[in-house]
Amino acid sequence: MNEIEVKAYAKLNLSLDVLGKLPNGYHEMKMVMQTASLCDDVHIALTDDSAVTVRSNFGFLPQDGNNIAAKAAAAFFAAAGLPGRGARITLRKRIPVGAGLGGGSADAAAVLRALNALCAAGMDAQALETLGGTLGSDVPFCVRGGTALAVGRGEILQRAPEMPACGIVICKPRFSIRTPELFAKIDGRRSRIHPDTDGLLDAMAAGDLEGLARRMYNVFEDVLPRRCGEIGAIKSALLDAGARGAVMSGTGSAVFGLFPDAAAAEAAAATLRARWRETFAAQPVREIEI
Repeated sequence: MNEIEVKAYAKLNLSLDVLGKLPNGYHEMKMVMQTASLCDDVHIALTDDSAVTVRSNFGFLPQDGNNIAAKAAAAFFAAAGLPGRGARITLRKRIPVGAGLGGGSADAAAVLRALNALCAAGMDAQALETLGGTLGSDVPFCVRGGTALAVGRGEILQRAPEMPACGIVICKPRFSIRTPELFAKIDGRRSRIHPDTDGLLDAMAAGDLEGLARRMYNVFEDVLPRRCGEIGAIKSALLDAGARGAVMSGTGSAVFGLFPDAAAAEAAAATLRARWRETFAAQPVREIEI
């Protein structure tokens, strides 16, 4: 076998807290993260030369070594002691870019999983997560996905209770948000409300979707620029459509809502899609086996 296709799943932040700034310039985070079924398809073929190429249906993404998927392949070959190996990577992307859904991180993690299988390298999940941490803060979570409590800059993971079965609607407005801008605003605030992370985890352990949905909270929503008022409009539309709770994911600009079941989510997605084109119905995804 010299080629394979795998899924790269979007990540959602059920809760997101920024605890402070670390000496290395990164921020200390505390987040409950969840994989959703919205995904990219990642096809990889091994080559006999040392080149790593990337093609994508999103033509504005880098097609060279600057693409995080290509960086993941190069890092894997170096870590696995496979100099001179190359790969052709084809990305069929569905996850919106600049949305806080970890699309690039998911692609990188999928490349690591795929090459581990193709090359029979035998790396375990922990090794792949550690390698992913050199590529980006969200990559370690995206290696296995499922449900996790993430701390540090997001790379320190603790498995969390599985999310209750539900439907999910993900909606991205036309604009994106610059991550450094939100972190700068967070740094300038002296006081803020913090998510009830423990209560959220307890609700998940009890299979309490209503309790989980009520506790979803993202501190970045407190410092959104005025131009991002449409995020509030999306949250209101999700709640009006029957969502039990709605919150922005990551640094945005995508917002998601939790619904009792897949049918309710599909109906709500159809309603919101009339106004916001990048609207998707999804479901929770369990941890990926390595």
